[in-house]
Amino acid sequence: MEHFELSLYLKFFIGLVAIINPLGLLPVFVSLTSHQTPQERLKTNTTANLAVMIILWVSMFFGQVILDVFGISIASFRIAGGSLITLIAWSMLQGKLGEVRHNKEEKGESVAKESIAVVPLALPLMAGPGAISSTIVYASQFNSPSQLLALSLVVVAFSLFSWLVFRAAPLLFRLMGKTGINVVTRIMGLIMMSLGIEIMVAGIKHMFPGLM
Repeated sequence: MEHFELSLYLKFFIGLVAIINPLGLLPVFVSLTSHQTPQERLKTNTTANLAVMIILWVSMFFGQVILDVFGISIASFRIAGGSLITLIAWSMLQGKLGEVRHNKEEKGESVAKESIAVVPLALPLMAGPGAISSTIVYASQFNSPSQLLALSLVVVAFSLFSWLVFRAAPLLFRLMGKTGINVVTRIMGLIMMSLGIEIMVAGIKHMFPGLM
């Protein structure tokens, strides 16, 4: 039984790594934080992964209840998340993401920089519909107190793994330079827009199966 449960938790961890794909999101993280200092980038990394941990914990214990209370389906969540990703991607394609004018009148500048840690990094790029729905499914199937505690620790382990992956961002900055970052930002913008559209299409397919 212990071996079975260990394989279950390992499967949950690998599933989160596959769905969220922090290695694949590393270029996106580099693009989103290209306007930040190393200290700000570290803070963004920490905030984003803490937010992911909290979002997945909330999904584990209250996710289905929250969706049911507001009458929200996973399909609707996918459409909303895909729309948000598409809007962010459009800004990246135009090179406007992180555009900051350095003057004293812009008191919200630091707030705007920090906000990308939660949106769009933590939600919906990392803790998106796939990760949330997967967490809800695992929590509904393995819902004893000890199992939920173990699943919660798996979420902590994943967040730590993701934080370590994003810590490699400074190395990419040194290798690519400013011009390389600008090129990658636009390429990732195009990929993110495609991803956002795919997520929306998946939600529409699930909501209106007769259309496709």
